Amino acid sequence: MKAIGVILLLIPVAVHTLPQMTMPVDCADVYSGGFGHSGVFTIYPGGATSAVQVYCDMGCDDRPDGKKWTVIQRRKDGTVNFYRGWDQYRNGFGQASGEYWLGLENIHLLTQRKKYELRVDMEDFQGAKVHVQYSSFYIDPEHEGYKLHFSGFKDGGAGKSMDIHNGQRFSTFDKDQDSSTANCAQTYLGGWWYEECHSVNPNGEYLWGSSIYGIGINWVSWKGYKYSLKAIAMKIRPVE
Repeated sequence: MKAIGVILLLIPVAVHTLPQMTMPVDCADVYSGGFGHSGVFTIYPGGATSAVQVYCDMGCDDRPDGKKWTVIQRRKDGTVNFYRGWDQYRNGFGQASGEYWLGLENIHLLTQRKKYELRVDMEDFQGAKVHVQYSSFYIDPEHEGYKLHFSGFKDGGAGKSMDIHNGQRFSTFDKDQDSSTANCAQTYLGGWWYEECHSVNPNGEYLWGSSIYGIGINWVSWKGYKYSLKAIAMKIRPVE
């Protein structure tokens, strides 16, 4: 009989793989495992069966505050539709290499396992960049509406617009949990911890600068209700 040749095709994989026995909870664990560069990695917020891809922002040597961030939300080019229902916001959507939402359940699992701080980076279409930071951040489980909690504000130029959303439940167009008589998610075309309704709208419509009042990716204390940002990213890391 003739031997049958077996050809192995090596296909490039964009996701960085870690040793099989390693199950990092977040990007801080990835960093501790010897991966000091930014990129897409697999983490396990809730154990072995909870694998999910995230973008790890490991920063650079001239940005000491930039290490070990797990990106939980990112907008940068309008390629992903963020006007989605409850199930998708709970489970996550998009691609970690581009625009995405990590998922409320994953964020909850992460913030139950460790104490985290939050950073939100923003950029406008003129190239200006600002941020805010909070020394504490977590969300409650689904049966409590994934209620948002944060404290310890540190300004990087964007201002305190997030404050009114502290303590709010998450809302989508098909699950209204806000403090308004209206459906804020439906009115402002996003999914968020709306109050009555918002002073930040990171998951609003991507509108390339000019925004219909409150519809775009707004951060009111920086750009007001009629300017939609070019980029915004929410990221967390363990408090050391």
